[in-house]
Amino acid sequence: KRFWKDVFFFVFHLQVTSIMADPIRVCVTGSAGQIAYSLLLRIARGDMFGSDRRVVLHLLDLDFMMESLQGVVLELQDCALPLLDTAIATSNIAEAFKDIDVAILVGAFPRKEGMLRKELLERNCGIFKTAGEMLAAHAKPTVKVLVVGNPANTNCLIAQRTASSIPAKNFTCLTRLDQNRAQAQVALRLGVGATDVRNVIIWGNHSSTQYPDVRFAEFKRNGQMSPVRPAIDNDEYLNGDFIKTVQQRGAAIIKARKLSSAMSAAQAIVDHMRDWWFGTAEGCFTSMGIVSDGSYGIPEGLIYSMPVRIQPGGDYEIVKGLDIDAFSRRAMDDTCKELCDERDMALGHLKL
Repeated sequence: KRFWKDVFFFVFHLQVTSIMADPIRVCVTGSAGQIAYSLLLRIARGDMFGSDRRVVLHLLDLDFMMESLQGVVLELQDCALPLLDTAIATSNIAEAFKDIDVAILVGAFPRKEGMLRKELLERNCGIFKTAGEMLAAHAKPTVKVLVVGNPANTNCLIAQRTASSIPAKNFTCLTRLDQNRAQAQVALRLGVGATDVRNVIIWGNHSSTQYPDVRFAEFKRNGQMSPVRPAIDNDEYLNGDFIKTVQQRGAAIIKARKLSSAMSAAQAIVDHMRDWWFGTAEGCFTSMGIVSDGSYGIPEGLIYSMPVRIQPGGDYEIVKGLDIDAFSRRAMDDTCKELCDERDMALGHLKL
């Protein structure tokens, strides 16, 4: 009895200490947009940082979106959420980034009909250069930055290069949406739940050149873990339609909804940040766009999606030593080339 009593009071102490701790300050840019509308409630009710951590939301958007953003604040207030201390709506980037712990950069200049990729990159260069400079000037030096706005890898690179006082490892871009899409396709093929599939890898760019790789993936059935590839036993599918489905999923959603992914993007953002905050589970790794250290022949400094293991608190390391076959090497090099071209265009435009 004494043992369980001690356990109860220890857990109770941890919960009280966590609730009494300073709230986590989270900035979401593009807060009046549809992704943020699906995301903000998830953050405020504890899905991202746990059911015992209070949050302050810093909501940033453009001047002409302020009326809409105030409506979002009213809705958050009406949710009467116990973990939400307050929500600050602003169009002032310095105010939005002041002392934040987490920056989720959703807002970006959207690609319009007839716009070349080079034009899109140039329009976003200034946005993310400013974001990097302002993060360095106003956010906590330990801030964790997740770039969602496309082209996400290169936007992340720009922000990271211009935020000189923040460690490079604190900058990531979202490829968890691609990982979730790939996991879901594998689960449907095998007739299991999506959460029964693990260790699917997304290599490279969050674009149609990305390489979804299931060679190291496993799935659970009847309590037993088994490798995915032999279970599917169809190389033509796994090297063909499976990859194309994941690569083109965003376009398929736009065609069906006439709008880009929002609900699934918000889920992926929560998944990404929760793993970055609490760590990956034993035996699992996840995919994030990170600053390359030269592993797997990817140029150092490029923002490239790779498999990582994460420790509680956020320290992560690339999963090393995975065998790269000839098919994978070609796919990884193709998406790397696209990222190198984007990097060169962006840095040339900014003269960095």
